[in-house]
Amino acid sequence: MKDLDVLELRNNNISDSIPSNWGVYQSLSHLDLSFNNLTGHIPDSLFNLSLLSILFLGNNKLNGTLPEYKTASLLNIDLSYNYLGGSFPSWVKEEKLQLNLVANNFNIGSSNSSAVPSELACLQRNFPCNRGHGIYYNFGINCGELVILASPTGKIIGRRLFDIYIQGILVSKDFDILKEAGMSSFGAVQKQYKAHVSENYLEIHLFWSGKGTCCIPVRGTYGPAIAAISATPDFIPTVSNKPPTGKKSKTGLIAGIVVGGGVLLILLVVVFYIVQRRKWPSSDDDKELYGIAVGPLTFSFSELKLATNDFDPANKLGEGGFGPVYKGTLNDGRVIAVKQLSAAFHRGKNQFVTEIATISAVQHNNLVKLHGFCTEGIKRLLVYEYLENKSLDQALFGKRSLNLDWSTRFDICLGIARGLTYLHEESRVRIVHRDVKASNILLNTNLIPKISDFGLAKLYDDEKTHISTRFAGTIGYLAPEYAMRGHLTEKTDVFAFGVVALEIVSGRPNSEPSLGEEMTYLLEWAWQLHENKREGELVDSRLSKFNEEEAKRIIKIGLLCTQTSPMLRPSMSRVVGMLSGAMEVTTVTSKPGYLTDWKFDDSTVTVTSLTKLDDASTVNHLGLI
Repeated sequence: MKDLDVLELRNNNISDSIPSNWGVYQSLSHLDLSFNNLTGHIPDSLFNLSLLSILFLGNNKLNGTLPEYKTASLLNIDLSYNYLGGSFPSWVKEEKLQLNLVANNFNIGSSNSSAVPSELACLQRNFPCNRGHGIYYNFGINCGELVILASPTGKIIGRRLFDIYIQGILVSKDFDILKEAGMSSFGAVQKQYKAHVSENYLEIHLFWSGKGTCCIPVRGTYGPAIAAISATPDFIPTVSNKPPTGKKSKTGLIAGIVVGGGVLLILLVVVFYIVQRRKWPSSDDDKELYGIAVGPLTFSFSELKLATNDFDPANKLGEGGFGPVYKGTLNDGRVIAVKQLSAAFHRGKNQFVTEIATISAVQHNNLVKLHGFCTEGIKRLLVYEYLENKSLDQALFGKRSLNLDWSTRFDICLGIARGLTYLHEESRVRIVHRDVKASNILLNTNLIPKISDFGLAKLYDDEKTHISTRFAGTIGYLAPEYAMRGHLTEKTDVFAFGVVALEIVSGRPNSEPSLGEEMTYLLEWAWQLHENKREGELVDSRLSKFNEEEAKRIIKIGLLCTQTSPMLRPSMSRVVGMLSGAMEVTTVTSKPGYLTDWKFDDSTVTVTSLTKLDDASTVNHLGLI
């Protein structure tokens, strides 16, 4: 026990004081005792552990003061929602410290004001809040300094609608800033509300109207542009925010303090910064791009030209339907991947706009990060994080494969499933990727998989069960209902994931004529082996060892995901549960009828000019094959 590294006992209804003999646990680096009923003081010994870096004691009933000293390694501390008080020790001013003291009973007065970081001046407001006492506040949402520039044609691009929730209650539906501003290009909008504040907690949410959709219609709805939110009590304050005078200053009770890389205002100041353009674009596509207010950065063409050494062929990572992809290095040393949209594909411009809006709205460890974009004249470029190990198809069956071991393959499969789960169920927008395949899965230095190419992604409203659309994807990964009827749901991605999962296990593409007629089509071969209880033969022969139970689990999940009926396919969250062992794998009973009718060939159907994956030099870094 003395070698204990991580201890998490959160939300266990523990009712006791915290013991003081922590000195024997010098290996402890992470301690979480939050959401219990702990009482008493915080032992000094907790703050003296040499390796402890994370300490979570929030949502308890702790009292007393903060320890006077702490170790340099302890940089992430959450003591919120307790009854702590007293003065502030000097360590609260440490630059890299992440400290949460929200909802306690700390005093800010002349006796300890010097110990408070200068950034906390914004928290020394006129709020006589105290834990356990309800206070009513009048406050205003000030869309102050809101600037809506009119275009040279006199048309204002897009609308900005959002819902306002205060303390969890909807107070304004589809709030339209432009309408409230009287259609004025320059104006400040003020809305006044009254809220009941208790437990030192005021919560204001601005939700993008339309259930979070960020798709770009002809006339866009681009969401909130708020300059600030302020709150004022509807009574005479008892605390002054002025510097203390010679007279005895009144001691103020502050609602809460958060110290760290940035300061959280107690009034929950929310800023949505509108990206300003140096000049108005001229084309319709440019106008759509102008409407994207929050998210990726804007790069100049000259900046990207310099980063890629004038798009030197030596820096070319590959080429696909959109055009070439180049490796580049920015002035700050960041290595990037620049996807250059080919001027020959007009439809690609619309996909370009869609990809910007989609990727900027989602962030996940298993999704490729979009740094920004460039649009100058007819030029369209996307700037992504650079992923050193390129695409999964090259790693598995390219000429310079990475020889992935079984553990890595399993983690890659699980990572892809988690990324798709986020897109389908956890993101604020529901996203169907539509082109999940091995070449659209990129690997970073640590071989963590990241899903790329959202240019074909289709956003749809939560109220719709499916979208009928002209299909765009890759033969061999296409779900039957999508390929034949254009019927699109998240189960389209589930089908494609099943194919990718089988490719990961077998180390071969879904179609390979050189293997002979019986083994040409991966899905057909996998079903033959499954029916004869010979699943182990599907596993890549290059693997010297593998976990047989995990391999069979992935194979069964792959077969389950590729069922003919979308209703028989699991959700991606269930796939994650089955892969991780938290859920039983559903029994696969029926062989899909389409196997006797379909033959697969890996080619993208949305473009007329294709690039084959012949060698590493033609591998598209962003998976746009």
